[in-house]
Amino acid sequence: MLGFDEPEFLSQAASAVALRPQIEELVDRLVDEGFDTLLLVGAGGTYAQMWPYEHLARRASKLDVRAVIAAELIASGDARLGERTVALFTSVSGTTDDSVRAIEYCRSKGAYTISFTGHPDSPVATKADTALISRPKTWPFDFQLLLFMGRLLARRGEFDGYDRLAGELAGIPQVLVEVARQAEPVAAAFADAHKDSGYYFLIGGGNLWGFTYLYSMCILEEMQWLRTTRVHSAEFFHGSLELLEEDTSVIVFQGEDETRALTDRAEAFARRVSKDLTVFDTRDYPLAGISPEFRGLLAPLVLDTVMSRVSKHLERVRDHSLDLRRYYRVMDY
Repeated sequence: MLGFDEPEFLSQAASAVALRPQIEELVDRLVDEGFDTLLLVGAGGTYAQMWPYEHLARRASKLDVRAVIAAELIASGDARLGERTVALFTSVSGTTDDSVRAIEYCRSKGAYTISFTGHPDSPVATKADTALISRPKTWPFDFQLLLFMGRLLARRGEFDGYDRLAGELAGIPQVLVEVARQAEPVAAAFADAHKDSGYYFLIGGGNLWGFTYLYSMCILEEMQWLRTTRVHSAEFFHGSLELLEEDTSVIVFQGEDETRALTDRAEAFARRVSKDLTVFDTRDYPLAGISPEFRGLLAPLVLDTVMSRVSKHLERVRDHSLDLRRYYRVMDY
């Protein structure tokens, strides 16, 4: 597979899943002590990656759980932020400035702060009350976030299947390698066909809306300097559909939760207009060892793995490094 370091991938994913005992101990203590609000705080991709877990909590729990943008939290404040708040952060580098400042801000208001990162000596780790450390550069954080939210809901009596889910997650690193292997020819063909595409229209919903936003902004825009429109499938018929034309490159992210019908509806309409529509559907991947009722929860992890293959092949056909930036961490702002 192009640019795929399988041993490193397995090591990183396994290090995230191995945090289960620490996550459970932490969640149990927080529940026993009591808290009223959980803020899932991020910046850019780490903000978008919080949305599936806000979505899960909104569906299943009466606890106040909200994904918030780090910089906006500092600028606007939050009336419910205080000693009964838990604030959770993630950062690949451990140095994301907005997140570092937000940790300090939350602590100044009395909140308990938690961070997930791969760098124990980084500001995101050292400034938080508790830091849970995976291997460096481990991405995505869905492993840890799903374990955290699953355990929290289970302790609150709002999720009966947590122990089975957590047990099955032990095998997810190898499962995702098989996903990547299956996706490789699909990714290569997509990239070859879209070498000269300069604009993409992305559709997703449910717990894949965060990934839709992330892939549009953080990959296609930031890493490939391509223009995009991203729209939630439930909002598709309220504006953005007017941008569709016959040659518009449309990408549909389809998962397996209760919002699948909304994405199906948007896809069906888009097919009536565009002759260049591609669906990336988690149903296409077997996920050996994962129970059917948990497949929907794993959709962000599966699509992240699939689209990482697409990203590498876009890098190849466009001769544009995924590491190249003009402004991000290049210029002061």
